[in-house]
Amino acid sequence: MPVCGLSRLISQTIVCVRVTGVDLILVWSEGRAVACERMCPHEQADLSLGHLSGGRLFCPRHAASFDLRNGRISYGWPSRPLRLYPVRIRDDQVWIDADAIRSPAN
Repeated sequence: MPVCGLSRLISQTIVCVRVTGVDLILVWSEGRAVACERMCPHEQADLSLGHLSGGRLFCPRHAASFDLRNGRISYGWPSRPLRLYPVRIRDDQVWIDADAIRSPAN
């Protein structure tokens, strides 16, 4: 399903979206779109308030960061990886597979 215009994502860098009742963020990082869960898996901080640097999303609460290629948290933090969801760009829109959001494997 289309969730955001590509030009909006590029200009804002981080955009909040809701897909099938799940809050996510879209991130424009290093020339690509990334979709991930909105709340930090470590302390439930709102990652849309974080910042980006070097392909990593930094949590606004505790400064740990997540690799936006695989979701791994920075060394030394006791947390599961950040959930990432597949995206694609089509017709200047960012699309997310709603079935991937609903899947219990995520």
